[in-house]
Amino acid sequence: MKKTTICLLLGAVMTMSVHAQSWTADNGNGTFTNPLFYDEFSDPDILRVGDDYYLAGTTMHAVPGLVILHSKDLVNWENISYCFDRFDFDDDAFSLKNHKEIYGQGIWAPCIRYANGQFYVFSNVNGKGLQCYTAKDIRGPWTHHNMKGNIYDLGVLFDDDGKVYAIHGYGMVKCTELKPDMSGPVEGTERVIIPEGNGVGEGHHMYKIDGMYYLISTDYKPNGRTLCSRSKSIWGPYETRVITADETYGYHAASLTQVPGGEKYRIGHDGTKFKLGPVDQNATACSNAHQGGIVQAADGSWWALFMQDFHSIGRTVCLMPMTWKDGWPMVGLEGNLGRAPRTWFKPGTRSEVSTKVCAPYDRNENFNGKTLGRVWQWNHNPDDSKWQLKNGRLRLQSMPAEQLMWARNTLTQRVIGPKSVTTVELFVKGLKEGDVCGLGNINVPCSWIGVVKENGKMILRCFEQLTNDTVDKVVSLPQEKIWLRCNGEYDDDRAQYAYSVDGLHFQTLGRVMPLSYQLISFQGSRHALFAFNKDEKNGGYAEFDNFIVEEPCADRSENIPFGKTFRIINKSTGLPAICTPHGVLYDTRMSDKSLNTRFRLVDKGQGQVLLQCVDGRYIKVYGEGLPGDVRFTHHADDAEVFLWQDYLNGDFMLFSVRNHQYIGKSPTTGSPYSMDYKGADPARKNGAVLHWEIVE
Repeated sequence: MKKTTICLLLGAVMTMSVHAQSWTADNGNGTFTNPLFYDEFSDPDILRVGDDYYLAGTTMHAVPGLVILHSKDLVNWENISYCFDRFDFDDDAFSLKNHKEIYGQGIWAPCIRYANGQFYVFSNVNGKGLQCYTAKDIRGPWTHHNMKGNIYDLGVLFDDDGKVYAIHGYGMVKCTELKPDMSGPVEGTERVIIPEGNGVGEGHHMYKIDGMYYLISTDYKPNGRTLCSRSKSIWGPYETRVITADETYGYHAASLTQVPGGEKYRIGHDGTKFKLGPVDQNATACSNAHQGGIVQAADGSWWALFMQDFHSIGRTVCLMPMTWKDGWPMVGLEGNLGRAPRTWFKPGTRSEVSTKVCAPYDRNENFNGKTLGRVWQWNHNPDDSKWQLKNGRLRLQSMPAEQLMWARNTLTQRVIGPKSVTTVELFVKGLKEGDVCGLGNINVPCSWIGVVKENGKMILRCFEQLTNDTVDKVVSLPQEKIWLRCNGEYDDDRAQYAYSVDGLHFQTLGRVMPLSYQLISFQGSRHALFAFNKDEKNGGYAEFDNFIVEEPCADRSENIPFGKTFRIINKSTGLPAICTPHGVLYDTRMSDKSLNTRFRLVDKGQGQVLLQCVDGRYIKVYGEGLPGDVRFTHHADDAEVFLWQDYLNGDFMLFSVRNHQYIGKSPTTGSPYSMDYKGADPARKNGAVLHWEIVE
């Protein structure tokens, strides 16, 4: 193990300030901007019952398990339930005992349905088969039915004749009838309904709409796309079409963790020579919007809620409008089917603005209550005799573990993007020799910052498993208390730890760490509060208080430059746009700051804008929007109306509310601007993603 020891330096590197605002997709003006949540929510399935929407998602090895959110408008969500508090299987692996684990192999890909006056959530547990949870009330209590059988990644349909079907399998799609009491599959009913060779994938969602059976699935060979198969019979034959592909919203895949062969444990150990795989920023890969459910809103509109990889955050949810075309539910809007805007009008609010804006979780926690907040999940089943909420703090008693990923009773919550600063107070009075406690990142590889009691002394330590690097500092803690912090820039896949001895002045410790996604835990980065003993014995205890998450990007009220004069820089060419005297929108040299390179916005409400050059001309698109069709008019009533697409950090796209395509300029052909772009490419370099720059 590589170790560096340095002495304590006090400095005003960063000052803590608490902001209550958290990311929500709702823009407060009748529109929303994806993702719905800027934290992980994978394998979403959607259900509407009356005017209420319910969203179920994967929780893998974390408990409580099978999370359920509730919404009234498909945009603002609240966490209202989990299907179970802990895995009720005796195997040591579910409780992280004896070097056995279920990272990424717990419970996943749920299907939520409502029938017979109750809610059903179906899901698979690796090695245990199909599971079903039923409840009269969505908030529980839930009854667990272990249905066993080799059925996973399934869609379930309660048909009109009372029969219940499970659709499952990759490539070769099968249909199996289920017993109505959820005791198991009906023997002898499994049949192949779509044979291999039709390019159909997995992650099935089955619907019966106007007498026709529609199966939504996702394929990842050779890259991600979502398909729909339809038939007049549940047993087929089916015809299949792609309903969305290449919609990445300008996000490329994150680096994947590579674990070398020959490791004793698939999660590795401290000392494993992990590598982070290469990233092709131009490739769609499997990170595009895919796998999820569709739903008809109360206003009659149709929507897809698909997951998409958002770098090291993991898989999150995007809300995508749908258009029925020739009997097919296509993602997107007429004129641009297969793609979907990042910003669009909320269901039923094209002409009205909803004021109820909320985030699904309260991420901050003072531990003053009798129970933990809903955002928290344990890493595997906890030992409930070894933790408690006591005197307004969380107390974790340390148990033997060789490293963080084996530490029992580790309390976690998802990181929140695109940037966030997470701080917690740690009390170390109860530590015993060999105890390690602090704030970490549950991932493969993992990392942490914390306090170690070693040779009778308290040592501040930062450990990064990727490089097997340990940085120690000698600190004086007269109050036996320290503040620990994680500064995360998750869109850029990096984070750095910091600490403070007074809660005001923070100093970084360790390097800026690269972050990855990986297919071991199938989760993105997770904050972890932990305590374990590295000397293979039960130790003392650590206490935590005032867990605070600040989100500097949550307030997007200034992301549209209303009232400002700005240049437009094309992300693909790095050159500013110019309204030429000849009458077309083109580009010019970077040093050109003439009046014809300066723009203003005219606010048309609900995020809709007109784009005006400061010389008075408005952008108007002619004809089919081909290169050279982006020209000008002196009359505001004739100008093109765009829906501003916020890509954060000054990046944006201009989406026509008329033909549902984007303005852009080819980086290679030399042609002037056009309005025939379908969307952004993963690297944001195809010419459709722009950047605004204020001009004084």
